[in-house]
Amino acid sequence: MIHAGLVLDELRRQGVTDVLGVPDNAAKALLDLLAAEPSIRLLTVTREGEAFAIASGLWVGGRRPVLLIQNTGLLESGDALRGTAMRMRVPLVCLVTVRGYARMAAHGGPPAVEALDAELLSRPDLDSVALLTETTLRAWGLPWEVLGEDADLPRLADAFRRAHAQEQPVAVLVTSDTALP
Repeated sequence: MIHAGLVLDELRRQGVTDVLGVPDNAAKALLDLLAAEPSIRLLTVTREGEAFAIASGLWVGGRRPVLLIQNTGLLESGDALRGTAMRMRVPLVCLVTVRGYARMAAHGGPPAVEALDAELLSRPDLDSVALLTETTLRAWGLPWEVLGEDADLPRLADAFRRAHAQEQPVAVLVTSDTALP
């Protein structure tokens, strides 16, 4: 479990001005804190692709946005990510809650690309989006960090440094639910 207050503290340290996304249960505690945080504007969108486009515009306008989306939405928004945030070289950190990650990890973690087939992707005991998340990020050339517990929080700061140094989006896969402090 990741304590939402610690994530919020890091967002403040990084000077984040806006968090955009589609609410989901895994991020509920963080969303609740963000809704009450006066220094960060929380913007809810209807589709994750909108979040990439709006965040890119905010960045052009001098703001420092972050995305908070689920891995299903990340896959849905691939064209907006590619055509807007990556093409514009927006240093955008994307907090991605990862549905199905715990079950996938219990079955040995992300499979090799060669192992992805119709049989594996249709197994009822696994969520195919978890199987495809890291493989898709790799195919897109999008770097990522994994945040699974409080001890991993330095990786969030690393993601901000990497996004700015490489001038590109960086995903942070949040593999467990956020909790209130």
